[in-house]
Amino acid sequence: MPEELVALYAPDDDTGRVTGTAPRSRVRAENLPHAATAVLLVDEEGRVYVHRRTETKDVFPGMWDCWAGGVVTAGEDPQEAASRELLEELGVHVPRLEPLFRHWYRDDRTQYLAWCYRARWQSEVLNGPVVHQPDEVAEGGWTTLAGLRELLADPARPFVPDGRVGIERYLAGDLTGHAAEVAR
Repeated sequence: MPEELVALYAPDDDTGRVTGTAPRSRVRAENLPHAATAVLLVDEEGRVYVHRRTETKDVFPGMWDCWAGGVVTAGEDPQEAASRELLEELGVHVPRLEPLFRHWYRDDRTQYLAWCYRARWQSEVLNGPVVHQPDEVAEGGWTTLAGLRELLADPARPFVPDGRVGIERYLAGDLTGHAAEVAR
């Protein structure tokens, strides 16, 4: 089976300009600029779904996160990638994702343009139950925003650094006004 091709993006360009492709292994080994999606799953009560990544993940294994998402493959639209990742990781389908913001994240292991969305989970009947993809999610559950803030502050439960940047931006309301609506 051929290796997955990942879309490469122009660094520092938050418009999402694709500049080429590379195999996923090369993207990881050389820390090439790519794109990834991040979907915040929120229920009718304003709770957020948090989960712990498996120990076998190639980036940030075993750490907690509140975003479902992953790498945008070659030729893939970021919103389609976000819907695909939400379904793959948590088994949830929603009819529409709400765009939140885009931002570059960089560290010594990864650099990517994060396409951040919010999905509104209404019920198992409408959206399906939350079902973890066993290779990606070790455990998870719903928490309030206060519980999420406690998780972010708990050194015994490390939180993924890229997810921390995104959720802190979200909680601070640094987007198009959506955070204030959920934070109530």
